[in-house]
Amino acid sequence: MSLMKIDDAAARLEALGNRTRLQIYRALVRAGHAGMPVGRLQDKLKIPASTLSHHIKTLVSVGLVSQSRESTTLICRANFDAMRGLLDFMVSECCAEEAGCSDTQSAA
Repeated sequence: MSLMKIDDAAARLEALGNRTRLQIYRALVRAGHAGMPVGRLQDKLKIPASTLSHHIKTLVSVGLVSQSRESTTLICRANFDAMRGLLDFMVSECCAEEAGCSDTQSAA
């Protein structure tokens, strides 16, 4: 069974429900554990700095993205544990009320 609370899942899904934030998050997921400097993310997605900052702040506030400073560079990284937790939450009760459903995933 997923340990994520429904309010946390709702906040994360709401954050990802915005097209720009979803683009940012997907770019960071594609970048892997190394993450991506904010400047490179801005160049890649052609988003004004103030807009990018606002959207990253939202993703950080719900725990989907983390930031760290490396010298003078601000690096953004997708929080893969949070992503997996959200996905697990979404499928944890798949077909739970359907007798004999072979698609139900084990919680362990």
